Amino acid sequence: MFAAMFETKLAKRKNTILFIVLLTAITGCSPAPKEELSTQKQTDSMPIKNLLPKKPLGKPVVYQVFTRLFGNTNTTNKPWGTIEDNGVGKFSDFTDTALQGIKELGTTHIWYTGVPHHDLITDYSAYGITPDDPDVVKGRAGSPYAVKDYYSVNPDLADDPAKRLQEFEALIARTHKNGMQVIIDIVPNHVARNYQSLAKPEGMRDFGEQDDTSVEYAQNNNFYYVVGEDFQVPLPLDGYQPLGGDANPMSDGKFAESPAKWTGNGSRKAQPHFHDWYETVKVNYGVKPDGSYDFPRLPEQYMQLGIKQHVAFWSDKKVPDSWLKFRDITGYWLDKGVDGFRYDMAEMVPVEFWSYLNSSIKIKKPDAFLLAEVYNPELYRQYIQFGKMDYLYDKVEFYDSLKAIMQGKEKAKVLHHIQSGLQDIEQHMLHFLENHDEQRIASDDFAGRVGGAQMGKPALVVSALISRSPTLLYFGQEVGEDGSEDLGFGDPSRTSIFDYGGVPAHQRWMNNGKFDGGQLSESEQLLRSYYVDVMKISAFHPAMLGSYMPISFKPDQVADAQTGEVLNSQTGINSADKLVAFVRYTDNQRVLVISHFEQQRSINLAVVLNAEQLDTLKLNTDAYVGVDLLTGTKQTLIVEDKLGVMELSLAPMQSVVIQL
Repeated sequence: MFAAMFETKLAKRKNTILFIVLLTAITGCSPAPKEELSTQKQTDSMPIKNLLPKKPLGKPVVYQVFTRLFGNTNTTNKPWGTIEDNGVGKFSDFTDTALQGIKELGTTHIWYTGVPHHDLITDYSAYGITPDDPDVVKGRAGSPYAVKDYYSVNPDLADDPAKRLQEFEALIARTHKNGMQVIIDIVPNHVARNYQSLAKPEGMRDFGEQDDTSVEYAQNNNFYYVVGEDFQVPLPLDGYQPLGGDANPMSDGKFAESPAKWTGNGSRKAQPHFHDWYETVKVNYGVKPDGSYDFPRLPEQYMQLGIKQHVAFWSDKKVPDSWLKFRDITGYWLDKGVDGFRYDMAEMVPVEFWSYLNSSIKIKKPDAFLLAEVYNPELYRQYIQFGKMDYLYDKVEFYDSLKAIMQGKEKAKVLHHIQSGLQDIEQHMLHFLENHDEQRIASDDFAGRVGGAQMGKPALVVSALISRSPTLLYFGQEVGEDGSEDLGFGDPSRTSIFDYGGVPAHQRWMNNGKFDGGQLSESEQLLRSYYVDVMKISAFHPAMLGSYMPISFKPDQVADAQTGEVLNSQTGINSADKLVAFVRYTDNQRVLVISHFEQQRSINLAVVLNAEQLDTLKLNTDAYVGVDLLTGTKQTLIVEDKLGVMELSLAPMQSVVIQL
């Protein structure tokens, strides 16, 4: 198809050595001897399991489960339904079979979301738990980010609420037995409006218990106060009624709090807005109301110093009381066997606190997994180097751009600019396509009206393989869950974190507790198998810990597979803008990755490597046959006169991952 470009240089080589085998376009090894050629066929396929090492190589895969929803087999999904109406998942639903199904995706860490005891409406007063007020609870099942008791766990999740902590400890042990580690949430910026720990160890004080409420701010106050004013419940919008209007003796538009506290997102009003985080109150870390700091600042050189030096810095410093409380909380959970934490809205808390907390954690457990929600790219290096975070969300740059590419709103090459700009910290930037805050890929508002869950396939390949970063998967993503259920407080397109309910596609994989995919449709089964294959490459392939080389395309390197028409900007369609390609490589491993984001058109493509790229990849004049790890088929790269060319065809939304 691209004869005009390459026929003169390559035709003779194609005729004589088309089937010479190399350890891939991209392995950097020597070609196979000519006597082996008769055993090689372009149509051969090879199982991926025969091409990968048997053990993970150190690139984490985090599987996020919304613990309350994961094991629920109830399919009622009544809006604002009670726990009796819609059911709830339990710690015990994570059986060995379920955990092995999670591990099959290359999972190294399970993030059990919603474990700490948070506000909820179900009545557990028989267990000594005070009821929560619907006027300051979002949804009937409550927000997992309005933590009420950091020393206990959500009673909804236990078969016997009186033994809820023991049941979670058993889940920790079961997860470890199945070869994975445990992450839970820590929400340092805010706590529930009615925080009260019933399970705190002897000698511990609750947040706010010793505060001086006569002043707006004091260094050792845990909260900020609106002095002289009582809290008022926000005015509802759009006809909102707590619990969907269902009667509840505490649902009276009032909540006793005097004086009012600042709201979790920083609102200083006694009556916050309905869209404020009114179910929570902001924690004071020694940041004065004028924005100045009431604690020592880290000298600049500490960005380059290690954990022991950070511990030493804080050892003789007086720090705010809230710092001490969260140090004790994280230490408590580490002692229970938890392996790490996901920190909610970490950038709303000063970076010095993170230096203090994370260095204390790492001294106690050096391999603790510390993941932070930070959205400001200008702060990434501070929170990694000063704050000693292991990983940050790569949302604002990478995820947001990848989403725009999936929706046809952005050119694919933007990812290369982002990836190049993060090379010094790329291994710290967590990649994801879904989590509890983001829309489901298959939802109508994301990609459901165009490529649906299938559009997640090329995006997964790029997201999981482009860098040394860990990958996060959200439960149900691998079977195309669309998040379309309207369960009450939560909005469709995101699986609700506020309501009781079931997750239909995920429930089909659960198959009434068998966790064997027995109820999945054929397309859902194939999608999950695809996720398994890609994530095995991410977790097991040595090249995934190597370097990154971007590959770009000119418009005349792409042609319509049906008509042969070159798809350039003159025709109004530039299919080169819908291709993401790169090489991941080490000294002796080479993998070429190409993802095609076009939703309807099949293309023929010429991959061209220049002299500099060939030199970096140690590819000399010859023909190299590589294996696509996703299909087992072979593709040939011909190198002559310091030019490498591979011609291949790609279906809509197809990816290739080529190596031998």
